[in-house]
Amino acid sequence: MAKLIDGKAVSAQIKEELKETVAKKKQQGITISLAVIQVGNDPASSVYVNNKKKACEYIGIQSIAYELPEETTQEELLSMIDDLNGRDDVNGILVQLPLPGHIDEDKIINRISPDKDVDGFHPQSVGALCIGQPGFVSCTPAGIIALLKRNHIEIEGKECVVIGRSNIVGKPMALLMLRENATVTVAHSRTKDLKEICKRADILIVAIGKPKFITEEYIKEGAVVIDVGIHRNENNKLCGDVDFASVEPHCSAITPVPGGVGPMTIAMLMNNCVESVKQ
Repeated sequence: MAKLIDGKAVSAQIKEELKETVAKKKQQGITISLAVIQVGNDPASSVYVNNKKKACEYIGIQSIAYELPEETTQEELLSMIDDLNGRDDVNGILVQLPLPGHIDEDKIINRISPDKDVDGFHPQSVGALCIGQPGFVSCTPAGIIALLKRNHIEIEGKECVVIGRSNIVGKPMALLMLRENATVTVAHSRTKDLKEICKRADILIVAIGKPKFITEEYIKEGAVVIDVGIHRNENNKLCGDVDFASVEPHCSAITPVPGGVGPMTIAMLMNNCVESVKQ
């Protein structure tokens, strides 16, 4: 039986630690606040935004919510970000993605001050990660590192394969694993011999965006498998990029979906909000 890597338990632990830190800051007269902007009412986005608000409330971070209509122009959104960048009472700014089609996401991300970029998406944050300088780190990859470390899974010297090269997960994940002294291979949709590459991995991190794509044929016996995907199957049940039933017997440890990587993303967002006070 593989060890189940419980993201709910680890994220609860992190939230408790942050709650204490925030309470101490309050005693010093420091309030931490996060501005959350949602444009339109995409149902999945609304769920994420509500979860972020709940987490803020629990930890003691003030959340300032801006729910803007679908037809908000790019100029109006940029102007709001400029205003929030200049406000001393706002520590972090988060624009919920995806944005409506008429708004250029890159322009919006680039406009957020790197000092308030709690999502870790700004080119300056990504550049700092590349060269090992301090800065905000994208929340999902940061959450995966925390999951591995708090489950006492050794990273240094291990062979790690990251499947996926998105700016939000794949690329920062590879950089973080390098920072932890793993030997890293990044695979993607054009990779040849994907099974052979995956079978080398001591730690396999899957962010491919295809439900149950990774089966036991991709797994080295005793590997650690981290599943970043989240989908609904034909029975409307949540599942990941990994076919859990066929893979789990071959792993030493694996994240479930749901309850694995997902809860960690919000925990690390909260962590970035607390860190923003130092910025």
